[in-house]
Amino acid sequence: MSQLIQEEKPVRKGSALRLVETRTLSRTDWLAVRRTGIGGSDAAAAVGLNPYKSALELWLEKTGRDAELAQPDPHDTTEPVYWGTLLEPIVAAAYTQQTGNRVRKVNAVLQHPTIPYMLANLDREIVGVPGLQILECKTAGEFGAKLWRDGVPEYVQLQVQHQLAVTGKRAADVAVLLCGQQLTVHRIERDDELIARLIPLEVQFWQYVTSDTPPPADGSESADRALRCLYPGNAGVTVDFTNDRRLSATFADLVAVRAEIEAREQQEAKSKQTIQQAMGDASRAVFETGEISFKRSKDSAGVDLKRLLADHPELESQYAITKPGSRRFLVSI
Repeated sequence: MSQLIQEEKPVRKGSALRLVETRTLSRTDWLAVRRTGIGGSDAAAAVGLNPYKSALELWLEKTGRDAELAQPDPHDTTEPVYWGTLLEPIVAAAYTQQTGNRVRKVNAVLQHPTIPYMLANLDREIVGVPGLQILECKTAGEFGAKLWRDGVPEYVQLQVQHQLAVTGKRAADVAVLLCGQQLTVHRIERDDELIARLIPLEVQFWQYVTSDTPPPADGSESADRALRCLYPGNAGVTVDFTNDRRLSATFADLVAVRAEIEAREQQEAKSKQTIQQAMGDASRAVFETGEISFKRSKDSAGVDLKRLLADHPELESQYAITKPGSRRFLVSI
């Protein structure tokens, strides 16, 4: 697991508080409660270790600035969140069948006994098994299953350690349904040393929230989305960084990296074309350290929009839409 920080602080263990009962709570109200703290699924993003969400995007959510960000529709069957919610009880039932361990719903948002903004929403509680109290249910499709090849992904491990920290419990099982047909179960024991490093980082993130200060961007696509949402653009305004040595050095690094990328992309294209030329019409080439597939894809159907509008110009105004412009990051030297 990636290093968090080396500083350790004593972690108080105790029973979690039941902050809000969720049995009759609407999804809107549940999301509002989630904004009041850091939940288990937020933990990895808060410390910069979530492959899907940056600390900056999480900060937008917690400060109510995420209205312009694309939100997954829990009722859309093409969204992973839909299938995760739908299959959660099935995964829990399959876990019981496979292990013999009984589980039950908690029906509450739990709160750390001494750190009020550390929250947890448990999928299930395991009953009657000494030293094992939490079940986390996951689903993974074809792409997501790759992240589970070597065990529980780091961001899920952090989610579970956060839950163990909030509840004071000793261990959890993570049951994951891979590609809809294989259930695997992983045991995660409480790691007090990791929790002692995790909590100060969560405290640091929450200070960004309470002080209304955005955390630094991390170079991810998530951070890029967050920045475009946070700063949509103010045409005609120029900022002068000529006397800012740090930002001027960052700009110089950017220019140098872009030049290096361009040179490497040219070398990549040349190497690719050399192999393509050697392959000719062959569809596969084998090398000492790997292989290349170079096949023609299937034909696809489309619409010749330009011709359609030429034949039926009245349709252009009838179906015209306006797409909002996005900020373009252009470098000049």
